[in-house]
Amino acid sequence: MIGNKFATRLNSFSSKPELFWSNKTDFNTIDLINRAATVKGLTDIDLNYPDHTTENFKDIISCAIDKGLQINGFAMRYYNNPQFKLGAFTHPDIKIRQEAIDLTKRGIDSARKAKCNLMTLWLGQDGFDYSFQADYKDLWQKEIEGIREVASHDPECNISIEYKPNEPRAYSLLSNLTSTLLAISQVGLSNLGVTLDFAHLLYANEQPGFAAAMVSSTSKLLGLHLNDAYAKRDDGLMVASVHYQATAELLYQISKDGYDGVIYFDTFPNVTNLDPVNECETNIKIVKQIIRVVERLLSNNKLTESMAKQDSITAQQIFNNALNGLNID
Repeated sequence: MIGNKFATRLNSFSSKPELFWSNKTDFNTIDLINRAATVKGLTDIDLNYPDHTTENFKDIISCAIDKGLQINGFAMRYYNNPQFKLGAFTHPDIKIRQEAIDLTKRGIDSARKAKCNLMTLWLGQDGFDYSFQADYKDLWQKEIEGIREVASHDPECNISIEYKPNEPRAYSLLSNLTSTLLAISQVGLSNLGVTLDFAHLLYANEQPGFAAAMVSSTSKLLGLHLNDAYAKRDDGLMVASVHYQATAELLYQISKDGYDGVIYFDTFPNVTNLDPVNECETNIKIVKQIIRVVERLLSNNKLTESMAKQDSITAQQIFNNALNGLNID
């Protein structure tokens, strides 16, 4: 059931350290897990690879389990080699490309040792910055081959692509829903799917609910990152703080489509030095509130009827009544 499992961005818990530690300024993964575990309602965490696994791996996993947190999945980060700035799976040097691919395979192996079966790929280094910088078809082929190789490494591990229009490259190869679904189709492996990040959707100029419906129709939703933004960049704001109704429609759509996975909060309380525990608990509370609204909408066929007619006036009336706990007939 949607809304039973929540995870959050582990690096957020370095924010406002004085609320949790005395005179501590350097934090390891276990420190961050210990603080995240104080969040009421948090059930899972994700680990960045290799960033969060450079210490004793068994101790990290044991700490999470001892604190009652499951490992939802791993997420690849390609920062350890400065040469990856010119591309991970698409670098012009085959040796560097293979290094990125092999790093990803080791990440998949680590995820499996942690008894989870999800690896998220955010391939932000794979793209371009200038006209005439690269052969676009060649870049695309390298991307497809790289994804295919890592997805073939362990067919029992789900590989989820998290797309984003840009950053750090000026233009990402997998910049939107269309390019991502095309890549998945061309790779053609059953353990591939999509992670939708709300802020990424907004500044890709996409409607979150529509994107979720298209993923469900042509692939599978393996991850959901909730946050909010002003559609210009990856702001990492608290959930539904700007786009409440679009968030509600997204949760309505994935509920209809049967998503029962973890909801991950990819928010940045550390940017403005917020209390990360309070911020995460607020995200959980607002999502649970929105889910109650969604349940009201799903329990009555009036909205379905108005949507079938594209009757937007009635649909807005129904939504607003559901939001305020009123009869939605």
